[in-house]
Amino acid sequence: MSLQPRDRRALAMLGVSVILTGIVYLWPQPGPSNVVSPTIDSIPIAEQRLAKLRQVVATIPGKQQVLDGVIAQLKDREKGLLDAETAAQSQAQLLQIIRRVARAQSPPLEIGMVEMGQIQNLGGDYGEALVSVTVVCRIEQLVNLLADLTAQSEAVSTYELQVRTSDLKQKTVTVRVTVAGVLPKRLAPERKGMAAF
Repeated sequence: MSLQPRDRRALAMLGVSVILTGIVYLWPQPGPSNVVSPTIDSIPIAEQRLAKLRQVVATIPGKQQVLDGVIAQLKDREKGLLDAETAAQSQAQLLQIIRRVARAQSPPLEIGMVEMGQIQNLGGDYGEALVSVTVVCRIEQLVNLLADLTAQSEAVSTYELQVRTSDLKQKTVTVRVTVAGVLPKRLAPERKGMAAF
């Protein structure tokens, strides 16, 4: 098959147009200039800017004092953390606190069933240990127990409370109370499935 002269000219023009298009697209474009033009400021504007910067610098010691105070308060509050080598040891500490408070009641309360809960994350900076205990007591003893638990120097609180009647004649109730204690972050399990930013 032979090409007609008209087809040869069309192919030649196509080739030339492809070459010219490639040159246009591949030709290096001039980039933005990196020349920084000097700003023309008057002396009063520069003095105002300097005065503002001096005011900002003057606030640094006050901000540092506030930061030091907050750090001291944080250390004071973190004294109540259940700190141990392992999370299980921290749960054992929490159980000892519960038993100590129960024995200190008048008359002393006997703890029945004990259930160790899961260690979980508490926010992003702490962990939380859960211990559930069962106690049979009168309602006023329950109120005193809960008040004494929250008055401890350790960071413990009531997490869950279930109350059922036990003996109507003696006016006792069966109580299942779950107590939470705050742990350092290193004892809490790692979050899985969370994207890191």
